[in-house]
This record gives sequence, C-alpha cells and structure tokens, in this order.
Amino acid sequence: MGDGKKRGRYAPTPSGDLHLGNCRTALLAWLSVRAAGGAFVLRMEDLDKPREKPGAAQRILESLRWLGLDWDEGPDVGGPHGPYVQSERGHHYDDAIERLLAKGAAFSCICSRAEVAAASSAPHLGEDGPRYPGTCRPAPDAAPKQLGRRAPSIRLIVPPGLEGFDDLHRGPQRLDVQAEVGDFVIRRADGVAAYQLAVTVDDAAMGITEVLRGDDLLSSTPRQLLLYRALGLEAPSFFHVPLLLGEGGARLAKRNGARSLPELRAAGEDPRAICGHLASLSGLAEWGARLTPAELITRWDPARLPRLATCIA
Repeated sequence: MGDGKKRGRYAPTPSGDLHLGNCRTALLAWLSVRAAGGAFVLRMEDLDKPREKPGAAQRILESLRWLGLDWDEGPDVGGPHGPYVQSERGHHYDDAIERLLAKGAAFSCICSRAEVAAASSAPHLGEDGPRYPGTCRPAPDAAPKQLGRRAPSIRLIVPPGLEGFDDLHRGPQRLDVQAEVGDFVIRRADGVAAYQLAVTVDDAAMGITEVLRGDDLLSSTPRQLLLYRALGLEAPSFFHVPLLLGEGGARLAKRNGARSLPELRAAGEDPRAICGHLASLSGLAEWGARLTPAELITRWDPARLPRLATCIA
C-alpha cells in the first residue's frame, strides 16, 4: 500500500441488480485506476441486511465481468486486505468505535429518529435525517449521562466550522457539518456500523487512494473526512461524477423502469455496445461506438466528463 501506486475501488450494495447508472460509475472508477496502472478493488457493502436481495451480490459480480471489468482484489478473488464483504468486517468497525470512545471523540445516544426530528427545526439532510440537536452529547468535564435501558447508538462529536476538500471533478467543497448535520451516528442502536464509519475504515484499511463515486454522496465526504482525522487515518482523494437520470429527471432505479444488466444480457444485448453507450454519455466516445473497457483506457480524460447529470431516457 505504500508503493505510491493508485488504488481505487467500486463498492456496490447488493440491494438489487446493477443498472446503467451503477455501471457507468464502476466503469469510470475502473478507467481512472487502470489508466494510471493502479490496482482496482471490489468491495460488497452489505451492512443493510433488510435491503439485501437474494443472489444480488453474485449477479453484480457477474454483470461487471460481463461488461468487461476486472478487479485485483475482491470477495471472489481474495487479496491481502480482506475480507471484502462488509458484513464480515464487524470487528474492524468495533475497534474503531472503541478508539473514538476512549479518546472522547464519540458518545452514546438514546435518541430515536422521531425524537431527533421532534427536537430539530432543521430540514432533512440525506440519510441521517434532521440535524441532531445534541441532546445526549456530554458536556465537558461532566459525569456520563445515565442512558437507561434503551440500546444506544454511537455518535461522533463534530466540531463547529467548515470542513473542506478539493474534489477532483467538482473543485473546492465546503460544508459546516455541525451546523447542517450535527453529531452523526457511527454505530446504530442495533449494533451495526453506520455507512460513514464503515466506508472510512474500509477504504483506509484497503489502502484506497482515490474514491470515484456518484455525486449523490458528495455531502457524505466531509463527514468521512472528520472520521479520517479523528481516527488518525490518511484520507484518499475524492472524485464525484454526475448521475445518469431516467425519464423526467428521476434517478435511475428499477421502480422507474431502468433496465438491469441481467435483463439486458438476457435480451442478447452486446456488452461492447453498452460500454460504448456509457462511454459516449461520459464524453469518452462517439455515439454508437462499440468498445470494451480495455479499449477505453487510452481515451480516459477526466476533463471530458460531464459537469451535470445526464438524462438517458
């Protein structure tokens, strides 16, 4: 991990089959790494078990390979930084949380989502809901609060002020996490690590140097940077790309008619045509091109990527 080689990753959630939007992100992450001669990691982010669909993880791997992508490390090929399935990495998250609690950078909280919403006048923000008002946050030098019998979640203590980074595609980004989100959950009350903590711990442990992902996760990055700093970990660079949208500007999803990769494959579609289509939507090929991912490596040029979301319907 210390050889200066670029290391990127794609980390899908097995809540369903891949569609063109997912695959475009995977393709761009793969191209960015392969064009630099780096290593590509595939990680399955399956912590949200109620949303997981039977067989989805295996179909994701098959779809990516059918499209022409490969990876150097992953759940099916192994590697030195495994396991590459988040549900098998719980001890890593528990260790990180214990470190944060021991240094006073995190605290236990018994507030439910409904209680946070009732106590907050802030608008909804992403997956964490309304801003946390600090109800259970310990005061400096105060005795620990009695939490009662309700199972607590764990929250990170977020300092005031702007958290910034320079996105490789979107440029300078700034967010006051305390003002917009507050102290955010890093382990849920059911004992499962929250996304923000898990992805931070995993990317650091796997030596990821570049995170290329959809810009729907742009607001998550400042929170992850706070975690990198609190844990004393080196943060990767971030590269957020605009989403592909469906009819009416809606996000691509099965519920609004987006065809999945297994459906396209079963219909006899040429994976080279699909790859060429994704490349053309990304400014890397002409319309109607039929190309493999390997043939796109020499065409990789981040400056050609679109700045705004693209409607493909």
